[in-house]
Amino acid sequence: MLMVGQVIAAAAAVYGLLVGLLFFGQRSLMYQPGDAAGTPAAAGLIHARAVRVRTEDGLDLLSWYLAPGAGRAVVLYFHGNAGTIADRAYKARILAEQGLGVMLAEYRGYGGNPGRPTEAGLYADARANLAWLAAQGHGPEGLVIYGESLGTGVAVQAAFELARAGTPVRGLVLESPFTSMADAAGHHYPWVPAGRLTRDRYDSKAKIAAVRAPVLVVHGAEDRTVPMSQGRALFDLAAEPKTGVWLPGAGHADVFDHGAGEAVLGFIGGLGGGA
Repeated sequence: MLMVGQVIAAAAAVYGLLVGLLFFGQRSLMYQPGDAAGTPAAAGLIHARAVRVRTEDGLDLLSWYLAPGAGRAVVLYFHGNAGTIADRAYKARILAEQGLGVMLAEYRGYGGNPGRPTEAGLYADARANLAWLAAQGHGPEGLVIYGESLGTGVAVQAAFELARAGTPVRGLVLESPFTSMADAAGHHYPWVPAGRLTRDRYDSKAKIAAVRAPVLVVHGAEDRTVPMSQGRALFDLAAEPKTGVWLPGAGHADVFDHGAGEAVLGFIGGLGGGA
């Protein structure tokens, strides 16, 4: 009996240690910043320029901007948890070839930017990019906000805040989205109480119905990082008009190899008003 009790106590101690490591190390798992992004030209965006945006908490962040063609929309792009905006240059090229403007928003702590990423911090970064675009004459009515993976949490928050202010964006694109970070964590760590432990929650499912803009959700059926069931659940919660594109054979990071680019361009083209 004593031996059984010792085994249980040892197992509980190991479990507690693992839970503690996950809790205190969760941001290092959630955010995986790349090194300096380099220049737009080096990434193949010869018509883009690097710009500086200032956040409400005093950080100067680098983002890349491509001006739109006359009367065309601007796509504000929030990338996933790893790498930098340079890794998404190919998507910007696809959009720019159709005359769309693109703002590749880089986060604090990413791509050589100062600061450390947190949920509140990334929301502030989004506001700084929106303010910079507004100063160039690109108000919400001419913006399509695009989020990829982690960036979907930032994109939904940005669209939610603008809708709440009475200035909804023209459209919202969500690539490989999760319902909330707690749900995504629970998928990967079902043996811990992820819902209680997750600090940066990105609770998109609580906000998506209020964005007051057409929504496109694109998700790969073979996504092992964020299961497509979460994308479908978020889609179900979104208000009309909405479009869901479910890509057979696509994983988490290769949706553009399976038709996502065409779906995004078709969605934006259907928004009207110069989109």
